[in-house]
Amino acid sequence: MIRRVLPSISSVSSHFLKTKPICSPSPLHHFHSLQSLQCCNPINKNGSLWFQGIRSYSLLSLNDLRDNVPRKQKTRKGRGIGSGKGKTAGRGHKGQKARGNGKLGFEGGQTPMRRRLPKRGFKNPFSLTFQPVGLGKIAKLINAGKIDSHELITMKTLKDAGAIGKQIEDGVRLMGRGAEQIKWPIHLEVSRVTVRAKEAVETAGGSVRRVHYNKLGLRALLKPEWFEKKGRLLPKPARPPPKLKDKVDSIGRLPAPTKPILFFTEEEPATSPAL
Repeated sequence: MIRRVLPSISSVSSHFLKTKPICSPSPLHHFHSLQSLQCCNPINKNGSLWFQGIRSYSLLSLNDLRDNVPRKQKTRKGRGIGSGKGKTAGRGHKGQKARGNGKLGFEGGQTPMRRRLPKRGFKNPFSLTFQPVGLGKIAKLINAGKIDSHELITMKTLKDAGAIGKQIEDGVRLMGRGAEQIKWPIHLEVSRVTVRAKEAVETAGGSVRRVHYNKLGLRALLKPEWFEKKGRLLPKPARPPPKLKDKVDSIGRLPAPTKPILFFTEEEPATSPAL
């Protein structure tokens, strides 16, 4: 049955392609000859419609789909003579470069580049990086209700309120930008403070204390939930090294404190409360 149908279809298609199309020619006929045949409705002598058209040809078909593979395959060395990179694998015969990898920076015995160029500057391994925050930004957060001015403002309070970013390396430095907006007493605990910021806070009736936290203590202050998740206890506060004793007022407290520590002078020592 199939053998009888196929010759008839081929004869009809060959006869149809020999006929001239009725529709007007267009410049696309050179590229899409099959599409131009859709508008033609040739009729045989008997008047019956024997062909209505042919589907438009698509450049994309299912049998042409494939993965996005590179056109040029990776060169495989040492895989036989026919590959072009067999035997010596492109290294040639003998010599230092053919036997193994040379020393990095070796220039054949002459003075290498790293020794010809002079040294410039140095990197201090003991340097500390503090994230700055201005008094004006703290005042705006207090007016917005994100920070309670009646409680102690610590570095964790500033982080939770969005005054500082999440990447805090060694602490926070309090700056004097917007000091004129502080008109009420506030108490802060930060790593460092400028002279202008300290004067503005103390003029308003507040206090600023410079506290010391090491890397682990700062993590325990800012992310105490991390220790709870790991099943660990909070570390003990670390003492400042001898070189930093003059730059801090006290040791940082853990967990994050909520009440400030009052400053006492030598003339007015702290008295114990009466029982």
